[in-house]
Amino acid sequence: MSIGSVQTKFFHLDEPFPLDSGESFDAITLAYETYGTLNSDASNAILVLHALTGSQHAAGINKTLPGAESLWTDDCVVGWWDTFIGPGKALDTNRYFVICANYLGGCYGSTGPRSLNPRTGKPYGSQFPQVSAWDVIRSQLQLLDFLGIDCLHAVIGGSMGGMLSILLATRCPHRVKNVLPIATGLETTVLHRVHNFEQILSIRNDPKFQGGDYYDTEPPKEGLLLARIISHKTFVSLAIMEKRARQEITIDQPIGQFYELSNPIESYMFHQGKKFAERFDANSYLRIMDMWQRFSLNAQQPALFEKCAHQQYLIFSVDSDVCFYPEEQKVIVRALKAAQMNVKHITVHSDKGHDSFLLEPDLYAPYIRFVLD
Repeated sequence: MSIGSVQTKFFHLDEPFPLDSGESFDAITLAYETYGTLNSDASNAILVLHALTGSQHAAGINKTLPGAESLWTDDCVVGWWDTFIGPGKALDTNRYFVICANYLGGCYGSTGPRSLNPRTGKPYGSQFPQVSAWDVIRSQLQLLDFLGIDCLHAVIGGSMGGMLSILLATRCPHRVKNVLPIATGLETTVLHRVHNFEQILSIRNDPKFQGGDYYDTEPPKEGLLLARIISHKTFVSLAIMEKRARQEITIDQPIGQFYELSNPIESYMFHQGKKFAERFDANSYLRIMDMWQRFSLNAQQPALFEKCAHQQYLIFSVDSDVCFYPEEQKVIVRALKAAQMNVKHITVHSDKGHDSFLLEPDLYAPYIRFVLD
C-alpha cells in the first residue's frame, strides 16, 4: 500500500549553528518529511539517511517543492525509497514514525549553496562554507529534538547514508537502539577518492561553473552530466547497464561537433547524466562530495563502539556492489565483533549492483522487519 500524497516540511533553527570548519551559520533550515505517527513516548521513530544525491522525499507522492521547483523533475515526484516505506512495508508506517531530512548543504530545501545568504541577499554560491558529516548529523539531531525524539528506535541508510548512520550511532550512542547500514563502509577508500576527484574536476572545469557563482546565468550542466556518468558506472552492474541500454535508450542524441554516439551504452550513460543535471545543483554536489572525501571512522580504534553495547546492528552487503565492495562491510562486522557487539551480517545476492538497495525491497524487508521487531 502506498503512503499517497505528502508534502515537505521545513525546520528552522533560528540560532547560531557552528561548523567543524570554524565558520558558522546565523540560522539554518532543514527540509524534511515524516511518515506514520509518533507514539506517546516517542519510542517508535526511525531516521532514514539518504545517499549522495537523495532528498528528504523518501516515500509517497510529492509533486512540487517550494523554492526548488526548477530542480523538482518527474524523477523526484515518487519517493526514492517508496517501495521500502509505508503500511506493511519494510519500514511499516502502521507501527513506526519515519523521518527523512535533506542534508545541510543540499539543494532540496535545506540550507545550501542555492539558499540566500542573509548577509548579502544573494545565493551563497562560492561563499557557502565547508560542511562535515558531523555537521550534517548535528543538524539532524536538532530536528529530532524539535520533534521530541530523545532516542531513535532505529537509524538506517544506504551508501553515504550508511556511513552517516554509523557516525550518529557511535558519536551519540544514547540516541539510537538499532543501526542498519546498507552497502556502505567506515571510511573513504582510495577508489572512492579517485572517482570522487574525477567528478569534482568535471564540474569545476565546466566554463559555466564560474567558481560557484553561476546562479544568475546558465548552470554548469555539462560538468554535472559528466560527473554522473563517472559515478553511475559504480552504481549498476555492467550486465544490467547493457540490458537497460538495449531496452530503454536510442542512440540518436548528438553530443558535439566531433563525436557521434556509437553504441547504446554511450547513449544510456549520456541519458542518465543529462537527466541528473536537470535535477541537482552543482555546488551542492561539490559540498556533499567534499564531505565524503573527508569522511573516516577508524575501524581499528578500540573505543569506536565502546559505548554502544545496548545497540543492535544489521549490516547489509550486495555481492555485485562495485561502489562499496562487500569487503568494506566485513571490516565493519569485524570491528563490531571485536567490541563484542550484537551484529548480524546479510549478503544480498543481486545482479543490480550498488543500486540493489533502492530497487529490490523483497531482498531486504524480511531482515529489516526481524531486527526492528
